[in-house]
Amino acid sequence: MQLRIFYDAQCPLCAEEMRQLKFFDHRQLIELQDINQADFTSKYPHIDRSEASDILHAETEEGTLLLGLDVTAQAWGLVNQKPWIQLLRTPLLRKVSDKAYLVFAKNRFKISKLLTGKERCDEQSCGVGKQFD
Repeated sequence: MQLRIFYDAQCPLCAEEMRQLKFFDHRQLIELQDINQADFTSKYPHIDRSEASDILHAETEEGTLLLGLDVTAQAWGLVNQKPWIQLLRTPLLRKVSDKAYLVFAKNRFKISKLLTGKERCDEQSCGVGKQFD
């Protein structure tokens, strides 16, 4: 494991992105942890669930905390996919893309409803938890 991502599996768009990441993660470099799991706080006391709900969190195998689009860029880089995402981390685009990400994160359930017809997942609608074991 080179990157552990703490994501909201109740968000249809978030769950779909994690499914896509794991599809390309042939070397098993990424571990996914749903922030909604019952024992999350006891397993990861150093990650504030509320903060992780507001902005995507991840940690490297060295313990470095990554947030937001830094997580997304790191993850897609590890699986050698979507190289355009790295452009969002360039100095020219970083501030704008980070602000756009925060708007997305805050409104992810409404955006999910608009794009997928589902505002939130349950285990049947998004396969929460099972597909990543």
